[in-house]
Amino acid sequence: RELKLLSVVIPICNEKDNISELYARLIKIGKELSVKLEMVFVNDGSSDSSMAMLKELGASDKQVKIVDLSRNFGHQMAIRAGIEFASGDAVAIMDADLQDPPEVVVDMVAKWKEGYHVVYAIRKTRKEGVLLRFLYATFYRLLKIMANTDMPLDAGDFCLMDKSIVKILSSMPESDPFMRGLRSWVGYDQIGVE
Repeated sequence: RELKLLSVVIPICNEKDNISELYARLIKIGKELSVKLEMVFVNDGSSDSSMAMLKELGASDKQVKIVDLSRNFGHQMAIRAGIEFASGDAVAIMDADLQDPPEVVVDMVAKWKEGYHVVYAIRKTRKEGVLLRFLYATFYRLLKIMANTDMPLDAGDFCLMDKSIVKILSSMPESDPFMRGLRSWVGYDQIGVE
């Protein structure tokens, strides 16, 4: 598969301290992959200067697209809004807080080129405290047992999806989507990268 346009969807809620670094790192990724880049920043009701920073970036760089939600709708709805706006051959989803290294997108693209429809990141470690790590691990293991869909453990929203998967997810009538679960539910060839 040939990747002509890579869309990166980034939900933003009060991320003024991370936007500049994230933008710079995404530009490097675009150059490394030699692809046209579309950065879809979804402002999810920020009350800091995030939106002003995004407008400034958008005014100076055509690769920056902004979806400005009327209020805070929550992380999952912001992702949904972003993927509906994205037009790439492949669409990456990542948080703006830089806990997940954007450079992993390069590995994800390599797996996409091998034919995988969904490439999700698997966390090696979490930065939260011991109690929170335990609660996360317990929740996702219980969810895996109770759900009718096989969801990978220790995989968050950070992923890359083929445009065919994005089209399916965008067409679902979910009013309160759990994108990780829906991503697993659609099936197709999926693989994780650390």
